[in-house]
Amino acid sequence: MTTATTEINPADTLRMTVYASLSAALIAAGAYMAIPIGPVPIVLQNFFVMLTALLLAVRWGMGAIAVYLLAGVCGLPVFAGGMGGIGRLAGPTGGYLIGYLPMVLIIGLIVEKTDKRMIFDILAMILGTIILYTCGVTWLKTVTGMAWSEAFTLGMYPFLIGDAVKIAVAAPLARSLRPLIRQAETLKI
Repeated sequence: MTTATTEINPADTLRMTVYASLSAALIAAGAYMAIPIGPVPIVLQNFFVMLTALLLAVRWGMGAIAVYLLAGVCGLPVFAGGMGGIGRLAGPTGGYLIGYLPMVLIIGLIVEKTDKRMIFDILAMILGTIILYTCGVTWLKTVTGMAWSEAFTLGMYPFLIGDAVKIAVAAPLARSLRPLIRQAETLKI
């Protein structure tokens, strides 16, 4: 009786670790591109989170987000406005930060289960964004004690057009980057 074993190639693991680390760094860089408009700033973090999920799927995408969040919790200035520390998770934007995990999970699962057609990528990012807003707005309301209408007004409505643009840019960008990642895997770079 034989059992199937999956060999783990150290070169593949190293390559994916580099991709995940680069993604975490891009997410952190996106935090510095912030426009403060209230308790929740406009940032490019979620653009890089979506791109990470599209390119790295669940396992490595979640790893990238975990590294990013861990760096921030440890005090590195990787959150919006160059902030860091565990207190940021308890603040008004904490729900958005934690919401990156289920966002990547759902986008990554859809990417893994579909044939990576752009329509599925777009739908995955829309669903991921809904999950992010669910986490973020709920936490914003809870922490600040504001009414639902105010939480939506401050924590979601101003960002919808920007998120639509981010989705429109991330989908074709992921489509053009996937062959490069596959080529690197094939060449064993």
